[in-house]
Amino acid sequence: MRTLFFLLLLIGLVACRPKPQSTQSAYVHPSVKTKLVSTGGVTCANPYAAEAGNSILKAGGNAIDAAVTTQFALAVTFPLGGNIGGGGFMVIRWHDGQTQALDYREMAPSGASRDMYLDDFGNVLDSVSRYGGLASGVPGSVAGMVAAHERYGTVPFGKLLAPAIKLAREGFPITQIEANRLNKYKNDFLRFNRAPIAFVKDSPWQAGDTLRQPELANTLEWIGKQGKDGFYKGKIAQAIVDEMKATNGIITLEDLAQYKAIWRKPVLGHYRDYQIISMPPPSSGGVTLMQLLETVESFRMDTMAFHSPEAIHLMVEAEKRVYADRATHLGDADFYPVPMEGLLDSVYIHQRMPAIPEKATPASAISAGDLPPEEHKNTTHFSIVDSFGNAVATTTTINSAYGSKVVVQGAGFFMNNEMDDFSAKPGVPNQFGLLGNEANAIEPGKRMLSSMTPTIVAKDGQWWMVLGSPGGSTIITSVFQTIVNVTEFGLAGDKAVAAGRFHHQWRPDTIFVEKGVFSPRVQEALRKKGHHIFERGHIGAVDAIFRTDEGIELVADPRWDDGVD
Repeated sequence: MRTLFFLLLLIGLVACRPKPQSTQSAYVHPSVKTKLVSTGGVTCANPYAAEAGNSILKAGGNAIDAAVTTQFALAVTFPLGGNIGGGGFMVIRWHDGQTQALDYREMAPSGASRDMYLDDFGNVLDSVSRYGGLASGVPGSVAGMVAAHERYGTVPFGKLLAPAIKLAREGFPITQIEANRLNKYKNDFLRFNRAPIAFVKDSPWQAGDTLRQPELANTLEWIGKQGKDGFYKGKIAQAIVDEMKATNGIITLEDLAQYKAIWRKPVLGHYRDYQIISMPPPSSGGVTLMQLLETVESFRMDTMAFHSPEAIHLMVEAEKRVYADRATHLGDADFYPVPMEGLLDSVYIHQRMPAIPEKATPASAISAGDLPPEEHKNTTHFSIVDSFGNAVATTTTINSAYGSKVVVQGAGFFMNNEMDDFSAKPGVPNQFGLLGNEANAIEPGKRMLSSMTPTIVAKDGQWWMVLGSPGGSTIITSVFQTIVNVTEFGLAGDKAVAAGRFHHQWRPDTIFVEKGVFSPRVQEALRKKGHHIFERGHIGAVDAIFRTDEGIELVADPRWDDGVD
């Protein structure tokens, strides 16, 4: 696997100030998947899906056309998180500077209720919000792709699904990572499905085995012909409802027929010389990302060494405060008065951390701030730019790995378990350890709070960076660190994505860090400041595109099987 280093990225910024020396080895993944192109391209969780999306660009389609193809191709090639049984968010920046955000997040069924996951004693029954039919919200992915195409697509919708249909019907060779995942969840697949499914076979899966999904191919063909109605009405809708009835779910035909994707105003903000374009509620990503960037902006991170105790301490202290705000104030703005202006108010953000604390601030000493008055993970991400100057950042999910583990019989796709992203009970964490409150309580028709953070960074009148990540609660910090790795520490795009990551989400009061990223000396310095550190496996999987002096650099995270084309 080739490694390309584009050292001229941000050379003007780097040359104007000396950079402190790093306190340790900067990278835990030195071999990054990159490709330099002159016009446009796709970076996503699977190379076959990237190739499918890029084939549309090569045929003259725009970034939206390619996004539709990539979404459906990922539903085939990345069943862990790619989907038609889940939902997501899309952020768009057009060549003329216009921006849009598309919300196709799942919704609570009409039969959902606030205490549906509590037992008779008021305790949370977390297993039923994570496994089986009752864990599923009304899926939005198909409606989202249809809505995006209706407004901005240029290639016939059916043609955009052709690559995914071919991949599903003819199959594709799986990697060792995918084989390991399918083997790991075999017992769950058998437990929660009534009939044989394509993801289970008698002998263990091995690298190079062909995964064929004929039922999914038929479903995609029907959607290609019928559009939105091919999924939300008729035989596919009936198959979903039948599966829900068989697995204790509550989604009805009426729930499906009434689902709509919603166009929203993106979160827009400025950080140094850059415009940030990200997703608004029911995503917490855009608001939380802007709070993080504005918090650290005033503390001159550019004078700190990469992965130094000083820089890590600053970023962690900022993360604690914004995740406390997230837990209290953020939810579906159609159901709860999310105080957007207050959360993004510069005075409020700076009051939350007017100076860098000398020692680690205990989580118990941090709560959501008093806002100023109002003025009248698993998941996958893909980034796409086209030859016309348009950029699309899309993050989509079915929540846990393979969602609820339930495959719709006869239709061949996994259903989500997104109901776990609601607050089943105030103060009780979900599977990602995230706390929630009244803003994210369960209500019929409500969209559950998300951490997905599809983001576009613009500079000098054109897109400059397109990125996002899976990873549940770590999505926001993965995107945040990638941005500051470039803007503050002067790393080239490939190194910014490959750099080791760490994460703090207020509670638990712990810095989670990828193994081997913090040297013993750095860990000791952080512990002396009062931080608790826990080493873990991979954090996030950022797929990003960077504009460089050499051209357009496509970068796929080396932690998994992601690809570029």
